[in-house]
Amino acid sequence: MSLEPRGAAHSPLLAAHPTSPGSVFQLLRDGVPRTRADLAAQTGLARSTVSARVDELLGASLIAPFGENSSTGGRPPATFSVNPAARCVVAVDLGGTHARIAVTDLAGEVLAEEELELAIDQGPVPVLDTVSEIARRLLAEAGWSPEKLIGIGIGLPGPVEFATGKPTSPPIMPGWDGFDVPAHLRRTFDVPILVDNDVNAMVLGEHDMVYPDVDHMMFVKTATGVGAGIISDSQLQHGAQGAAGDLGHVAVPDGDQTPCTCGNLGCLEAVASGAAIVARLREQGFDVTGQAEMVELVRSADPAAVRTVRQAGRQVGAVLASCVNLLNPSVIVIGGLVSTAGEHFLAGIRESVYSRSLPLATQHLRIVGTVTSGRAGVLGASAMVTTHTLSAEHINAMLAGSGPAAS
Repeated sequence: MSLEPRGAAHSPLLAAHPTSPGSVFQLLRDGVPRTRADLAAQTGLARSTVSARVDELLGASLIAPFGENSSTGGRPPATFSVNPAARCVVAVDLGGTHARIAVTDLAGEVLAEEELELAIDQGPVPVLDTVSEIARRLLAEAGWSPEKLIGIGIGLPGPVEFATGKPTSPPIMPGWDGFDVPAHLRRTFDVPILVDNDVNAMVLGEHDMVYPDVDHMMFVKTATGVGAGIISDSQLQHGAQGAAGDLGHVAVPDGDQTPCTCGNLGCLEAVASGAAIVARLREQGFDVTGQAEMVELVRSADPAAVRTVRQAGRQVGAVLASCVNLLNPSVIVIGGLVSTAGEHFLAGIRESVYSRSLPLATQHLRIVGTVTSGRAGVLGASAMVTTHTLSAEHINAMLAGSGPAAS
């Protein structure tokens, strides 16, 4: 998947020159409204150049008047800020058994969304065709024409080669290995399509919406599988093959020998995922068939269910303790369906992490539950798209009529 807008790679006029409208636009992306004089002072550009660039951005509705600054006399100068309603994004969070699809504005505000049961093991074509159908309907419900769509972001529950958008040997996604996800979706939507691991999207969503000032953090999802998204020095870490953060296939230190789908024994996914907890409860005689029933059982304060979930938390924490010593994050966010069972799971994680990690690494460490109400994945998928498509180069391409949603 090319990360350049069509035509941009061969046109020097679209490059991110300091005087380009795209470069001026970047100064407004921090959310602070500015006047033309502010922009001229900040860039060192002539007032006439700044005014021309502001007019171009206004003409494309990419920025909008925000209000007026105070003035010592005469008419107050107008201020401008990014217009979140200029374009929209389709954001998709695919899990092992569920999907959440949303339409957001450029600020990540969800305008329309749908959550449904959707098994990833159906294969890429039926799953992605369902996504396309729902995305078209949500765009219509939100009042957006496809021409205003600036891009699509997708999180998948397995390793992804980010540069191409192709899954790489995903363990719970039969038929997806090497499938060209962007190419398939472009049959319906001719826009940039960014694909990443679902937990990478989640850590971006939680970071952008809740912890924007945190430079080192992790997001751990425990559901059908177990995975982590890692931000270090404010940068999302993919690893050499897109497999960074695959906690699910790290061996738990307690020596559990439960067989894992990967062929090894005692992997975290095999002993502490939502499916593994359900299996443990069934072994104890509970009539539970899925993770949702397991969560309800724990919420009802059944002592055996609480003990089982807390032990799973300890096993997750035992693996995370090594991550804390190695990466030294300041925040670890716990998400996924298992985390909705309450504080018992979190308590088990904290117990192991704080007892097994070095005191220096845990001195200021916070281990907290997600606060994005299941939306971390779509919020991160939306952020992936806006970070890419609102770059200076892409804004220049859009204004030149050669980029997505140029009309």
